[in-house]
Amino acid sequence: MQTTIEISKEYLHFAAAHFTLFSATERENLHGHNFHVTLNATATIHDNGLTFDYNILKTTLKALCDEYDEQVLMPTQSPYLEIENDSEFTYVLFNGERIPFLDRDLTLVPIRNITVEELAHHFLDRLVQDPTIAALDIDYLLLRCASGEGQWARAEWRPTSS
Repeated sequence: MQTTIEISKEYLHFAAAHFTLFSATERENLHGHNFHVTLNATATIHDNGLTFDYNILKTTLKALCDEYDEQVLMPTQSPYLEIENDSEFTYVLFNGERIPFLDRDLTLVPIRNITVEELAHHFLDRLVQDPTIAALDIDYLLLRCASGEGQWARAEWRPTSS
């Protein structure tokens, strides 16, 4: 028998600034969102009445949210941006602009754009690459990321067959 554990905690959020890139010449102004993350995990219920210790998922998700909280998020895999740094700043170069950020305020994210679509997949990838989570007997994960009411993106994962 299987069940789905739904994890949707008030503390699974982060406030971050970003701008969406639309093309090599067009982007949004820098602005912020209060992002929220939820996770559904489907697994077999074992003889002891438990699926697995889902506190592991909650703790890992909370750590990911904390890592991005109160940061400017910048994609490192965008074809439209270049990133440089010197002893004082990290600079984001876009369409002739050279935008400076203090390192302490900037988190570089290995995705193409800072959107809920990309963040949902990024967070899910980070979860399934965690050895503690990879060791759990989970059959399916669904992670959702929102930048506001009614704006969710979903990313799904199933283990590959051996």
